[in-house]
Amino acid sequence: MGSSPFLNEIRTSIKLRGMSLRTEKTYIYWIRDFIRFHNRKHPNIMGAAEVMTYLGYLAARRNVAINTQRVALNALAYLYNQFLQQPLGDLDFTFASKPRRLPEVLSSFEVASLLREMSAGRDKLIFSLLFGSGLRITECLRLRVKDFDFTNGTVTVRDGKGAKDRVTILSPSLRPAIETEIYSALKIQQTDNQKGVGPSIPGVLAKKYPSAYRQSAWMFIFPSSGLCNHPVTGTLCRHHLHDSVPRKVLKQAVTNSGLLHKRITCHTFRHSFATELLRNGRDIRTVQELLGHFDVKTTQIYTHVLGQHFAGTTSPLDYLQ
Repeated sequence: MGSSPFLNEIRTSIKLRGMSLRTEKTYIYWIRDFIRFHNRKHPNIMGAAEVMTYLGYLAARRNVAINTQRVALNALAYLYNQFLQQPLGDLDFTFASKPRRLPEVLSSFEVASLLREMSAGRDKLIFSLLFGSGLRITECLRLRVKDFDFTNGTVTVRDGKGAKDRVTILSPSLRPAIETEIYSALKIQQTDNQKGVGPSIPGVLAKKYPSAYRQSAWMFIFPSSGLCNHPVTGTLCRHHLHDSVPRKVLKQAVTNSGLLHKRITCHTFRHSFATELLRNGRDIRTVQELLGHFDVKTTQIYTHVLGQHFAGTTSPLDYLQ
């Protein structure tokens, strides 16, 4: 079903609306799962009732988190409201009640311990950016030369989660390592350009600026080791490093550092960035902006990690003489 004409039409529709490749893959996944759940009935002969049944199944039988259920709902809302032009209207169903777990965080000491286990250069720089700037792993790997502003000490995240751009802080201590990676990346770009190829450029911009792949500003600072075809345009290009590479590096670092009692992922460094800022007195609105959260309620989860939601309340044990 993954290559069915119907799903391919949806893919084309999503591309024409300028939505990200990640959104396309996510929507296609949930739409395909919805169709399979209903014994491969065509969505044209289904509607709101079947959508509510499916969402209820996700909550009751698959025990998904509320955010996962919302993503599935967004995919089906796009299918019916935008693609099929058959509005679902108001849906009467109960959202999943699976509680959101507090994120695992690392202390500065633990982060330093992990970084010491990584080889100097690219690997160490990637995780230093995750912790130092609060980046998601995909945001980090997609950074291009033009995204760094050493004068103002900032890094710009382009087309982040929710298709939003944001500016976050950049540690001055990382400048030498970043400049070294930029130098190496530009050498690769020069070699690629001699073959008529270069870094992958977003589809619309590639048409508007056909020679952009020759400009150093567009080069990824963490380029992949090989060439590939652009997932949208089909043009031969060099994409950024795949996220499986740093994940393997992290797994080995966790083993070597002895921090096996914690569930540590690339995203743990972003969580740790937020908690360290709050721990050091930064206001929650600033942290919200740096993380790119739409709602401050999302950022408030980190105050629970620190215990700050108790508003300075001390333990009764401390009153004992």
